[in-house]
Amino acid sequence: MNLPTPAIVAERGAVRLPRVALLLLCAAYLLPGIFGRQPWRSADLTAFGFMASIAEGRAPWWQPAIAGIPADSGPLPYWLGALAIKALPFLDAPVAARLPYALVLAGVFLAVWYACFHLARTEAAQPVAFAFGGEAHAVDYARALADGALLALMASLGLLQLGHETTPELLQLLAVSVYLYGLAAAPYRRWQSRLAVLVALPVLAASDAPTVACALGLLGVLLNHRSSYESAQGQRVWLLGALTCAVLAAWAFHGWAWRLGAAPDPASLASLLAWFCWPAGPLALWTLWRWRRHGLRRHIAVPAIALLVPLAACVAMGGSERALLLALPSLAILAAFALPTLSRSIAAAVDWFCVFIFSAVALFGWLYYLSMHTGWPARPLANMRRLAEGFEPHFSPLALVLALAATAAWLALVRWRTARHRHALWKSLALPAGGVALGWLLAMSLLLPPLDYARSLAPLVARLQAHLPAQARCLAAPGQPLATLAGLEWHGGWTVQGRGSLADSRCPHAVIGAGQPVPPGWQVVAQVKRPTDRSGTAGLVLLRRR
Repeated sequence: MNLPTPAIVAERGAVRLPRVALLLLCAAYLLPGIFGRQPWRSADLTAFGFMASIAEGRAPWWQPAIAGIPADSGPLPYWLGALAIKALPFLDAPVAARLPYALVLAGVFLAVWYACFHLARTEAAQPVAFAFGGEAHAVDYARALADGALLALMASLGLLQLGHETTPELLQLLAVSVYLYGLAAAPYRRWQSRLAVLVALPVLAASDAPTVACALGLLGVLLNHRSSYESAQGQRVWLLGALTCAVLAAWAFHGWAWRLGAAPDPASLASLLAWFCWPAGPLALWTLWRWRRHGLRRHIAVPAIALLVPLAACVAMGGSERALLLALPSLAILAAFALPTLSRSIAAAVDWFCVFIFSAVALFGWLYYLSMHTGWPARPLANMRRLAEGFEPHFSPLALVLALAATAAWLALVRWRTARHRHALWKSLALPAGGVALGWLLAMSLLLPPLDYARSLAPLVARLQAHLPAQARCLAAPGQPLATLAGLEWHGGWTVQGRGSLADSRCPHAVIGAGQPVPPGWQVVAQVKRPTDRSGTAGLVLLRRR
């Protein structure tokens, strides 16, 4: 039965985003943050520590470890960074480790675009046919919606930081996106879609998410069982094979590791969903309402099942934002199907909100930059030095040029969007995506020095080195967090012992947390703290054996 569609799209509305502009926007989102900074605490630094331990030969490939403490997850995500470090010895190790993960994020963009493109081509997703013609053509309509899905994904605030780390969750995100593509393309790309699901589910399981992989696979089998597309029904056998491979991969890569947490507070969970999923979340809810009669149709059901599993994982893990990250591709696709149904007043409200917020963010960044390098206005620099003790700004001509170009591009985008009424379907997401890319690029150019100084452990380790003899090679640090151990190994170059106790250590020097009692046989040399630690409770106490 053909249900009435809420999408009304004229031919002039189904124009695609100019490819040069789209590629430049993706580059502005992907490239900043790769160069010019150290690994940041804590998950990013911990993951890099495991990669460096493999690349430098301090741990075997099958069991990466930091300071003798093995990883509690599979090694597959760490192999990417370790291989890049060994293959690119002329680059700094943190830069080399980030390059494959930048390609992973680019793969997420590509998979989401094609997943939305194929879903928008299905018969139930097509817009209303006009009595005298002039409606959007199917392929043009699908391209316009796919552009909108990509913009919605880039505009999602939750992807901004987590998407630029070198953590296993980014590889999980790619696997979920490829799986979405596999289900979406089943009616049109038989062998490509089958290969996609056959690869995606085992990679997801081997990247420390086997339960999510199995749940997605089972829901995919149920979805294809009732599909009217013959090629989609034929995909069921491949999904069962992918499920088998996922179970074997989970067993080979250390099996299941349950990380269930206490039930999250409803208010905190609602707050997380509100900011993490903006703006794709509200648009996805609008899609589910306007397309509610099409809930069992493929263009709604496919992203819906891939949304349900990460949401359940987020709740089961106590409101984990890293579990919620896997919901963003589905939210972006659902958000794209809201675009043909948005009223002009809602689109205008979104535009003016983005103009105000992101222009204010850009102004804030430029004020702090001027204060750092000219001393005017004086208050921002004073606040910066008070919050990050010992920070001294340094000038980078390249960062200034990139920031000026990004600001000029933002002004041009605002002028284009507000100058006259635009008919493109994706127009309402151009300013959100452009604003997020602008904010990220300004943060990684104008404000990168203070951010790197505050979020890296390099200043803390430098302060520690000042109290250690130059010939010191061994440092005991039992009970310290993995990120701290990774920072001591990488920035200090010491052999760090993180297991056991100080009584079992043969190192002449050791560190303990601030406030911990000094064990017998050791004496305090100095107490150091991070530049941003105003209370001194997050510092380290350096000990020397008596």
